[in-house]
Amino acid sequence: MSTNATQMLVSATMEFLRRHSPFDRMEGDALRFLAERLKLAYYHKDAAILTPDMGAARTFYIIQRGKVVARQAGEVNVTEYNAMTLGPGECFPIGAVTAQRASTNGYTAIEDVFCYQLAADDFFELMRMSSVFNLFCTQYIASLLNQSRQQLQVQFAQRAAEQQSLNTPLSLLAKREPVSVQPETPLRQVLEAMGQQRLGSMIVTDAEGKPVGIFTQSDVLHRVVLAGVALEEPIGKVMSKDPHTLQDTVYAYDAALAMAMHGIRHVLVVDGEGRLKGVISERDLFTLQRVGLRQIRQSVETAPDLETLLQTSHDVRQLALNMLAQGVGAEQVTQFISALNDTITRRVLELNLDKHDLYGVDWAWLSFGSEGREEQTFSTDQDNGIIYLCPDFMDKEQLKMRLLDFARDVNDDLDKCGFPLCSGNIMAGNPDLCLTLEEWEEKFTNWVRHPHPAALLNATIFFDFRTLYGNPSLGERLRKWMLSLTTSNPGFLKMMAHNALDVEPPLGKIRDFVTDLDPEHPGTIDLKKYGARLFVDIARIYALAAGIHNSNTVQRLRHSAKRLGISGEEMAAIIDSFNFIQLLRLRHQHLETEAGQAGDNRIHPDKLNELDRRILKESFRQVRKLQSRIKMDYQV
Repeated sequence: MSTNATQMLVSATMEFLRRHSPFDRMEGDALRFLAERLKLAYYHKDAAILTPDMGAARTFYIIQRGKVVARQAGEVNVTEYNAMTLGPGECFPIGAVTAQRASTNGYTAIEDVFCYQLAADDFFELMRMSSVFNLFCTQYIASLLNQSRQQLQVQFAQRAAEQQSLNTPLSLLAKREPVSVQPETPLRQVLEAMGQQRLGSMIVTDAEGKPVGIFTQSDVLHRVVLAGVALEEPIGKVMSKDPHTLQDTVYAYDAALAMAMHGIRHVLVVDGEGRLKGVISERDLFTLQRVGLRQIRQSVETAPDLETLLQTSHDVRQLALNMLAQGVGAEQVTQFISALNDTITRRVLELNLDKHDLYGVDWAWLSFGSEGREEQTFSTDQDNGIIYLCPDFMDKEQLKMRLLDFARDVNDDLDKCGFPLCSGNIMAGNPDLCLTLEEWEEKFTNWVRHPHPAALLNATIFFDFRTLYGNPSLGERLRKWMLSLTTSNPGFLKMMAHNALDVEPPLGKIRDFVTDLDPEHPGTIDLKKYGARLFVDIARIYALAAGIHNSNTVQRLRHSAKRLGISGEEMAAIIDSFNFIQLLRLRHQHLETEAGQAGDNRIHPDKLNELDRRILKESFRQVRKLQSRIKMDYQV
């Protein structure tokens, strides 16, 4: 072949590669290196391109035209459950070539296919040359997900005023040298320093520079002046102990989430050894489109009526949108939405406590489902209940009626604030969900010991709970009871596992995805039912089996990883997949409601861009691997 013809072929190959990830971001010299070494091969329909019995993978494939089906080793029949379709621009087998092992999947042409081939030696040289390609191969899903976030950031850039990025590490935000004193420093000296340096707070550290307390301007009145504390007393006597700290390697959204969840205004930044490096305040974090955490929280805490709270719920959505626009991940955004929705719910409870006499009653408000898991998206209804104790001197029926009257008013007010009434009546105003501790324990016991279909369904809802208001020990006692039942009852967990396998990820054997045939929703996928729920159900089973107290899906998966022998990289891929599906749900719900429609969880995969389709396929493949694991672990 002539030199000109070779150059034309290389140019055409580079043009093709630039249309697909990760090659579209690859360094110029690395991209040319790749294009010069690729060889184009043809495979007829039904031809085996790569199988496990071919030994260690020595070739990296990039599909140029046609479709290839990837099938799990050992599976005789290609089904929607065990197969995944790959199309132009997609690569295989990344893990096998990187590890120089045999592929665990078989790859077969399902139509005439052209594939670029790259020899293993050139593959490893490309990894050395290109940091983009290296990241893609070693952190496949994370790399794709990062690109998707960048696209989302561009998409929403005009919808949100980006004045600073919540993806900024705290080490870059904490620029001022922190001012601190030791516990024995006299109050007078501390107050003089705060006045001279215009400090809103003073950090108290031990001899090693590790923070042990914080003293703020608002403490002066209540802890010093009104308490009559002499200015010669040490600061350690009036400081707030055990201040909230975060390592300097985490991001601004971690500090924002901590402030939202704990109702604090300052977060102390420490290094890897716990030494103070700086202080981050609300003012440092939020000036987002006139809607900030401080404004939202203050308006919630001081809201005199429901109208004010309703406006605040709109502000929560706007703040969450700003976080999406800045590329903050779905895990943090859903926790943020949940944390701020929690504050609204608590204020509704407080407003109603002023109208209902519950003095002396030992009770707590429980949240269930996505709220209980801290995984709320934009479209969410109510899932709540009440747990209480009834002492011998109280009339049980009268006490329950008082609690039900209170709960129904709260449910109605939450509905007015934008949290719709639950169509399944999973609300505290339902007499079946306003129960004593003993009644909740009896209910949980019956579900575990008699796991009929309705009981299993109830377990998937009510076993994901948090105490949102009231006496937290009641919820903790119920959780300990629940875990004592499930950890000692493998039969129940096996039934839960069987239930979790009823729904399969919608991967097609010919098409990329299997979509809904319902005439009301043609060509769509319900990302809650066929995506997020699959991860949630499996995480719940492993958490209940291991006695893990967390109700959050990601935390359950992380805590289960070591017990299951899953590597950190493998679990990171699983969690990234779950978070991507959550991200798609958030994005879709926002765009739907922005267009004046009721936000739902149904997406049209054909309308996704190529990158998001690719990540979605990989996310479904990850949950399919999880399902295969639980199928093996529980022999179902």
